[in-house]
Amino acid sequence: MQAQILAPAAVLVVWTLIVLLWIIPSRFGAVAKLQDKSVLPSKTGVRGNDLEGVIPDKANWPAHNHTHLHEQPTLFYATVLILALMGPAALDVTLAWVYVALRIVHSLWQNLVNTIPVRFSLFIASTGVLIALAIRAVMATAFADPSALPA
Repeated sequence: MQAQILAPAAVLVVWTLIVLLWIIPSRFGAVAKLQDKSVLPSKTGVRGNDLEGVIPDKANWPAHNHTHLHEQPTLFYATVLILALMGPAALDVTLAWVYVALRIVHSLWQNLVNTIPVRFSLFIASTGVLIALAIRAVMATAFADPSALPA
């Protein structure tokens, strides 16, 4: 069961890398389509944030989502590792997959459509699942029988 709980985390890592790669054609494509290149920042060490307000908002959505995938999901990774160490139940594995599915749908929505009510609903749903996983991790550790743990 330990490996099964790690699979959703591995999938979310791969999804995060896919979103990272999504940024490249999105931003470079938008820069290539600019009629007036003089609006581009000319300083050394330009960052992605420097393109805010310069290229269309939609071209920056994948970058915004990539940032989001480095925020709340870090708690998911820690929770999954705790459960993997403690011996996850089938419910834990199911919840982990539900969390990852919701985060992927959230990413797709944010990167392609980005209307706030739906995006917020997906965020709240995934947060609820993460809260359930976190509570289960606390229960698995706080109420663990030390004699039942692997040596």
